[in-house]
Amino acid sequence: MLFVAAVPTSANKVYVTNEKSNTISVIDSDTLSVVQTIKAGRRPRGVLTSPDGKLLYVCASDDDGVQVFDTATMKLQRTLLSGPDPEQFALNAAGNLLYISNEDSSEVTIVDVEKNQIMARVPVGVEPEGMALSPDGAVLVNTSETTNMAHFIDARTFKPIGNVLVDKRPRYAIFSRDGSQLWVSSEVGGSVAVIDPHSQKILKKIRFDVPGLTSEEIQPVGIRLTADGKTAFVALGPANRVAVVDAQTFEVRKYLLVGQRVWHLALTPDEKYLFTANGNSNDVSVIDVAGLRVIKSFPVGAAPLGIAVSPH
Repeated sequence: MLFVAAVPTSANKVYVTNEKSNTISVIDSDTLSVVQTIKAGRRPRGVLTSPDGKLLYVCASDDDGVQVFDTATMKLQRTLLSGPDPEQFALNAAGNLLYISNEDSSEVTIVDVEKNQIMARVPVGVEPEGMALSPDGAVLVNTSETTNMAHFIDARTFKPIGNVLVDKRPRYAIFSRDGSQLWVSSEVGGSVAVIDPHSQKILKKIRFDVPGLTSEEIQPVGIRLTADGKTAFVALGPANRVAVVDAQTFEVRKYLLVGQRVWHLALTPDEKYLFTANGNSNDVSVIDVAGLRVIKSFPVGAAPLGIAVSPH
């Protein structure tokens, strides 16, 4: 475990999983610098914090487990059951149920965090990855990369309740704050589907056109929506851009050049900054949200993929 400096209590912590160096980079949101580097399990991918910010959950994909760190000390507390090859996950508002996508077994595993007990295994499509829980905690959505579907699951009974066909290789799903929209990125399809989660109908497919790039270079993955529901940010992978989308008209407003192979995104709670994990340039870029401009990039570990921000 490497400690570079103490994190000021007033700052948010930003956590980045580095897939090839098997580490977690901890960033201070005030100084915009890495302040700690923590050893993680093999191939850390998905990352999120508990609702109170006291725990950090990390999918150690090649270790077939979810690691739980104390965010105050960044010491590993325990490892949860997860099913094989955990990729991404979602946590309920109470912080006691974890919903995990298992790429190798084509299942979603539901884990009781407090008891470290598997509650259910739900069959889904081939190569499940993206996970999203509706704001009211009623509906769980998983995306299957090979089946090309968004799978709807009742989060209380763990029963499938519907499927929506999207474009090729869906990687990420996120609900709007009010629960009226579900956004799903399709990496190979080059699009983002905006879905009405109640009718399970696609409202709009957003496509991207970056001058000077081929359509094959534009591969949407991570998405973040502002709390007011007005703006969406979409990571465009090897296009090395983040698209700024009007979330009401679905028009692309701007493209922001970041690091190479941008994977996932995280907003600070005050929405001052958007952080991007850039997998091929091994760095993180920082976007000033109000000014819609990139203000800084700095190195982290090898192949950064997942990124999360403390809620307080």
